[in-house]
Amino acid sequence: MKQLIDLTDIPNLNDLVALARQIKQNPLQNKHLGEGKTIGLLFFNASLRTRLSTQKAAQNLGLNCMVMNLNTEGWQIEFEDGAVMNQGTQEHIKEAAQVVSQYCDIIGLRTFATLSDKEADYAETVIQKFKQYATSPIVSLESATLHPLQSIADLITIEEQKTIEQPKIVLTWAPHPRALPQAVGNSFAAFAGEFYENVSICNPKGFDLAPEFTKNAKVYHNQEEALKDADFVYAKNWSSYENYGATTDAHNDWTITQEKLKPGAKFMHCLPIRRNVIATDAVLDSSASLVIEQANNRTFSAQAVLQSILNENK
Repeated sequence: MKQLIDLTDIPNLNDLVALARQIKQNPLQNKHLGEGKTIGLLFFNASLRTRLSTQKAAQNLGLNCMVMNLNTEGWQIEFEDGAVMNQGTQEHIKEAAQVVSQYCDIIGLRTFATLSDKEADYAETVIQKFKQYATSPIVSLESATLHPLQSIADLITIEEQKTIEQPKIVLTWAPHPRALPQAVGNSFAAFAGEFYENVSICNPKGFDLAPEFTKNAKVYHNQEEALKDADFVYAKNWSSYENYGATTDAHNDWTITQEKLKPGAKFMHCLPIRRNVIATDAVLDSSASLVIEQANNRTFSAQAVLQSILNENK
């Protein structure tokens, strides 16, 4: 693997998930791979799991790790070519990406959707500009439209927990008090749809995800119908793609309760989660909840990707 920005960068998704599960059995088995090399983790928005799990994965591989919160610790970066920089931005991406590449053998980059400019968000302006000007491999730690490391961790979790070869998996929209990006929803729909045969998505009308990511899934607008006999229920809020960035408080009955899960069904969420909004305490504190194990698998998701990149660039 040369980089990780989206699903097309992964030569074989089954092999990558298998590698991550193998790494989980002995995380320090390839500690020599990163010796003398450095990964830089650049954050444009807040993080807990992504930051810590990727740092741990890097350390497991012997990589030095540098972390920078660009919104608070660096110069404001200009991404527009030909810009006259006489206003707020102090550094252009052309220099910034090349400079970081001199210091770092791999660049991890976390960006966030504006939810105001659909064209720019879905063009992945920030991450694509870094890719254009950087000379080191780029790993997406979440972008405006996708969260690949989370989705790989989700697949690891399902593979560990499933009791049948092709379980019924449902990604369901859930309420939230503010507008959130579509990144996790898009990503899970695309990755799970590539990996499994029986993937469904349910959301209120007006909140369908972009069709490029849901082409391998069935889409429902009735939650009760979609959740029937589901083996895995993945709850996540996202704002509207159609009416870009819009949210709603009209569907609070979409909260996941124990009554909505069949006996033996498993509940998933990427965290952080708003309790008793996305899902009830009863669900989250039950044996059905996989949210902590999903978070644990973030380390092995990241480590499999970093190991693959290091092996590619020996």
